[in-house]
Amino acid sequence: MRAVGIVAEYNPFHTGHAWHIAQTRRRLGGERAIVCAMSGHWVQRGECALTDKWRRAELALRGGADLVLELPTLWACASAEAFARGAVEVLAGTGVVDTLSFGSESGELESLRAAADCLNREEYHREVRRLAGTGMAFPAARQAAAAALLEEQGRPDGAACLARPNDNLGIEYLRFLPAGWEAMTVQRQGVAHDGGAAEGFASASHLRQLLRAGEGGAAEPFLTQPWQGNLADGARCERLVLDRLRTMEEGDWALLPDSGAREGLPERLVRCGRAAGTVEEFLTLAKTRRYTHARLRRMVTWAFLGLTARDRPVHVPYLRVLGFNHRGRALLAEMKEKATLPILTKPAHARALSPEGRALFALESRCTDRFGLCLEAVPPCGEEWRHSPVVLRETEYSVVP
Repeated sequence: MRAVGIVAEYNPFHTGHAWHIAQTRRRLGGERAIVCAMSGHWVQRGECALTDKWRRAELALRGGADLVLELPTLWACASAEAFARGAVEVLAGTGVVDTLSFGSESGELESLRAAADCLNREEYHREVRRLAGTGMAFPAARQAAAAALLEEQGRPDGAACLARPNDNLGIEYLRFLPAGWEAMTVQRQGVAHDGGAAEGFASASHLRQLLRAGEGGAAEPFLTQPWQGNLADGARCERLVLDRLRTMEEGDWALLPDSGAREGLPERLVRCGRAAGTVEEFLTLAKTRRYTHARLRRMVTWAFLGLTARDRPVHVPYLRVLGFNHRGRALLAEMKEKATLPILTKPAHARALSPEGRALFALESRCTDRFGLCLEAVPPCGEEWRHSPVVLRETEYSVVP
């Protein structure tokens, strides 16, 4: 069975996500299975997900996905480059996915490919290092370096894609696409990445705000299912996080990804941690031209979760199944023969992993336990070991156009 891969957070799953899946099926043919690599309990912007990963996987299945696999936290809560690399490795590890479909603002695949090729050139990396060395913020240095190289190729507008969130992620996916894979992009509908609501679509950030504020009725027109779920909110852990920030030393900060240790950032972060009265104040005090709010927030989350850069393996070591339907079940049977990574359909399967895989699963379990602290009713530890995949029967879901 041929399968197409989609990378997502589904935080929450909404009409725009359903549109993406429906358009993917329409353009590639309805016989293809849809395999999603989905972030777990911690997402790329350095926050907890709106609700648990099994509930989000269920909503994705009800919205048209066939198989949902987890993108582990060490890649899910990371820079765009690491996020994309890990997600593509998850999809490639299935042995059955041969096409990637992703959303973008531009909808222009060839421009995105040109930018991806540029970012893989050594000249680009040299220029980024040079510009960053002058004090230029990394996003600006990245775009300026790409613009110069793309102009030489007669594509002066190609670098503009790097300034748009979904285009930027699409470029990173294309950089790591395995040889022989196809790619397609579906243009984003309605509103911008962090916008409000329009034309039957709403941004995920807008929907999170509504749901956390208890305004489910206002969110419902933009959701594919009436909202049900245990809402998580990182504000419930505010003082726990602040305590961690206040007790960290320079060496602790230096162990985190993108720590800025060579530029002396850890010293600044220690001072800010001991001066701030809230996490938001810490981020405001610590932010510089080179170290963005998003980058710092991810560092704070890693610190809270007790993770370090060396915890992340070079490659994703297993496939954790979060949910599937009848077509996903058939795909899993095929994956038993074709997958290049171990498949975990039960938590107990983690005990048979390599030492590296077992260590990652243990870290993921700890991340799930910390996620539980963001819920109103805190569950006991060990949720990761008690959850089997969500399974939907054929009559329990429908594809939303």
